[in-house]
Amino acid sequence: MICQQHYLKDYFPILGADGCNPVLDVYLPHTPPDLERENEKRPCILICPGGAYRRICPREGEPIALNFLPQGFHVFVLTYSTAPHCFPTQLRQVAAALELIRKNAESWGCDLSRMTLMGFSAGGHLAAHYSNCYDCPEVRAVFPDSLPVQACILGYPVITGEPAYGHENSFENLSGHTPVTQEDRERFSLERHVTEKTPPTFLWHTAADALVPVENSLLYAAALSKNNIPFELHVYPYGSHGRATADEQTCNELDAKTAHAHAWIEGAQKWLKLVL
Repeated sequence: MICQQHYLKDYFPILGADGCNPVLDVYLPHTPPDLERENEKRPCILICPGGAYRRICPREGEPIALNFLPQGFHVFVLTYSTAPHCFPTQLRQVAAALELIRKNAESWGCDLSRMTLMGFSAGGHLAAHYSNCYDCPEVRAVFPDSLPVQACILGYPVITGEPAYGHENSFENLSGHTPVTQEDRERFSLERHVTEKTPPTFLWHTAADALVPVENSLLYAAALSKNNIPFELHVYPYGSHGRATADEQTCNELDAKTAHAHAWIEGAQKWLKLVL
């Protein structure tokens, strides 16, 4: 396996403004020479870990990447800027990560026509936000050729700003102020942004999630259905928020009920082979 780390501000100096320092970790599986696949292009996954737009949760980065590498994916993990940095900083950093992948597609062996954006919790919000709004004015002002993605995977995502279901702290950090205004809630409620251009999406959540209620995924799935976007939704009955791989890699206290959600990984891998 080839592992690299790239500081995005070294390639896009504007991303270093106000103390930002986004980092892209690159994981490229090594192909044995005797397989004669030197020129093979692989599908790619860009992962956005969660952390309420306040921090980055490492459990939702490399441990996830290492589950998808053996399946033939190039995997990238974005450590994006968090509070006090707010919208549109994070969207621009996703665009930058995809642009860097595009610039290195030949040497890294990337198939740009099979790009998946994956996110967890607030990182799920970021992934869904970019998937729907990659060409919004705030992104295009800095990256006029910002790339769309062909698929999206969302784990227990923050989606809605509705007070009954929204994760208030994520929206406070994303908007950069407290209290969150009604305009913010509407602007950042991603079930409102789904259109016919939204990529196919895989969602998973736990019904027992008390931090980011399962209604977030249900609302997004309903919006996908309304717009005839192919999607797959898994709601597992047990497990608290932030279970990541839902196994010993990322959970200190693991029982059979929580471990049941580990099935999302195999489900997502099979789903990707259908849609890409």
